[in-house]
Amino acid sequence: MVEPWVMWAVFAIVVAAMFLADIGAVNRGSKGMTTRKAAAMTAAWVAVAAAFAAFVYMEYGSDKAMEFAAAYVIEEMMSVDNLFVFIVVFSFFAVPEAYQHKALFYGIAGAMALRAVFIFVGAAALERFDFVMYLFGIVLIITAVRTAFKKEDDGTKESAAVKMSRWFKSTPEYDGDRLFTRVDGVRLATPLFLCVIVIELSDVMFAFDSIPAVLSISTDTLIVYTSNIFAILGLRSLYFVLRGTMNSMRYMKYGLGVILAFVGAKMLLSEHFHIGVVQSLAFISVVLLATIALSMAGSRAEAAQRDG
Repeated sequence: MVEPWVMWAVFAIVVAAMFLADIGAVNRGSKGMTTRKAAAMTAAWVAVAAAFAAFVYMEYGSDKAMEFAAAYVIEEMMSVDNLFVFIVVFSFFAVPEAYQHKALFYGIAGAMALRAVFIFVGAAALERFDFVMYLFGIVLIITAVRTAFKKEDDGTKESAAVKMSRWFKSTPEYDGDRLFTRVDGVRLATPLFLCVIVIELSDVMFAFDSIPAVLSISTDTLIVYTSNIFAILGLRSLYFVLRGTMNSMRYMKYGLGVILAFVGAKMLLSEHFHIGVVQSLAFISVVLLATIALSMAGSRAEAAQRDG
């Protein structure tokens, strides 16, 4: 079994290599992301995550590998809500399609640092204070109810994050894919910079929900952070794959609500009932597959009704 620093080093090298491939070979310059390219990038990120899980299995055994897989699936599913936020944010700032990938790239790169703070602080709190487990459980139950029964938003109402973005001195005009520009000698933020700030703030809000859910699976910071980062790194390419079909995922919020309620209950009842990682992963996978199947069936039925 290798030392933990070796695992961290491998993780850092893999992520750096993927970033360089993304910037240099795959998305050089500002151009639109095709669905085909996005699907290839999504598959690549999933494959890399699976390879790292296999590495964890070889070095630390099946329990740690299952923890990684469960944490990855939870974070990936919870990130679907983020995709809807991206649509609203891009629409609000009228971000040209050619610049959307770069905005997501900057936003997710910043999220990696913010997630590290949440995860390391949260894991340390769980290790030291037993009541934090129950606090996280309550938060997840509340979030589950809020997620399942939230009203659909058409994106016209401004979020707090968008209002906060107005604190920056900015120009209403884009200057290519630059984050800052100069107008009459004054350095101003471009709408793309404001968009990135809103994406960052949105991720902070989502982290308050997703990090406790992942910490219910494991408090091993290596497992939690690496699974979390692999999930969000594949998020931007997944956005370009699913952006045209997100409206058909009509039951996703209910599936996510069920998963959050399950995880919250697991944390609240941890002193009395033990639910293993394998059972948790099986339950989450069944709910995810059922949610997708029901959503697709509902969309087909609606389409058939319209055509009929």
